[in-house]
Amino acid sequence: MDISLSINFWAVLFMAYVIVERLIELPIATRNTKRLKAVGGVEHSPGHYPLIVAVHTSWILAMVWLGHDTYLNYVWLGVYAVLQILRVYILGTLGTRWTTRIIVLPDETKVTKGPFGLVPHPNYLLVIAEIMVAPLVLGLWEVAAVFGALNAAVLVIRISAEERAWAAR
Repeated sequence: MDISLSINFWAVLFMAYVIVERLIELPIATRNTKRLKAVGGVEHSPGHYPLIVAVHTSWILAMVWLGHDTYLNYVWLGVYAVLQILRVYILGTLGTRWTTRIIVLPDETKVTKGPFGLVPHPNYLLVIAEIMVAPLVLGLWEVAAVFGALNAAVLVIRISAEERAWAAR
């Protein structure tokens, strides 16, 4: 019985980039969370955080499972590259206030400079785009649709929790 696994190097390389990027961000988010809490930041609505982790982890696993032998769509890869430039801009604007959790500092206001002055919640808009575009790079429109919908549902919870946290401050 031949159980062979067909692998496309470029598809695997793309998915490795997505995974490594997320793994690099996690300790940064953890460090920022600890720093914010150390100076009086308060975490709000942590109950939905495992749901966010589950959606994002499942999204990556679905791409790995279904996309390891696909070919890259270079148009969507170009769109994804632009999103990465926007990611750097957005996270750079937040600086040490960026975290994967909702942490509100009692004496500070929301960030309103850069992309945050243009649209509400640009980081979440970016994540919506990434969740949709990354699978499309691999030709996985089903993954884009399913996880786009799941992510949208989670972000409804997340954004309303964040808005309540800022309003309560």
